[in-house]
Amino acid sequence: MPRVFIIANEIEPIRKLSADLAQRGLDCLIVPGKDGAIEQIAGQSSAVLLLDANEATVGSEAWELVQGMRREKNIHLIILVSRDRLNGLGSSDSIDDFVVKPWEASEVAARIKRILRQKGGMDSEDIIRCGDLVIDSDKCEVSLGGKPIILTFKEYQLLKFLASNKGKVFTRDVLLDKVWGWDYYGGDRTVDVHIRRLRSKIEDSTHTFIDTVRNIGYKFKDLPTCARVSSQIRDVTLHNTASWPS
Repeated sequence: MPRVFIIANEIEPIRKLSADLAQRGLDCLIVPGKDGAIEQIAGQSSAVLLLDANEATVGSEAWELVQGMRREKNIHLIILVSRDRLNGLGSSDSIDDFVVKPWEASEVAARIKRILRQKGGMDSEDIIRCGDLVIDSDKCEVSLGGKPIILTFKEYQLLKFLASNKGKVFTRDVLLDKVWGWDYYGGDRTVDVHIRRLRSKIEDSTHTFIDTVRNIGYKFKDLPTCARVSSQIRDVTLHNTASWPS
């Protein structure tokens, strides 16, 4: 997958965005300032450039350099812009997309992944199917036996992470880091609570997916019916869970 370069002179405000995007499976690199970014991108055959509109205004030298690379390489440009600067973005073919500040990491990630899918830079296999359990990573939807399963956002993230790594055992600390993030200050009992809630929603006498590994943590069963299914050939109808309950 192409690397995502986040261009910013003020690094601290962008660190959380980078961490959130990384949790969503994107390979991110923060580059301090447009000059350093141009040097790094020059060696890439394909990349996504996430650029603050304050870093390179339309018509500036940096802007023209970026546009030149877009013409010669597989470079995709997404602009972070305040609402009052929307009119200064230039023609629609000079950028691939834009996000209006203040942004949500989920929206930024969705726009990046959409561009990569459209341009052929990201695997289109966005459905995980394990028997009757279906996880649509693209739409953030889950169903069991064709019926929608309503999960909180963290329950969904935890389920998706485990199912994407079936057969692998993860300690509670690793799950906290991968799902909740390195800056989460809660205890590891949080994982146990979410696992218990997940099991109550997706498991019954005929369905078991998550194993407890004594004194270590948890794993998603490596079932023979587990597989990723291309979005182009999926035949299951899932239901929208975009409005996550708390």
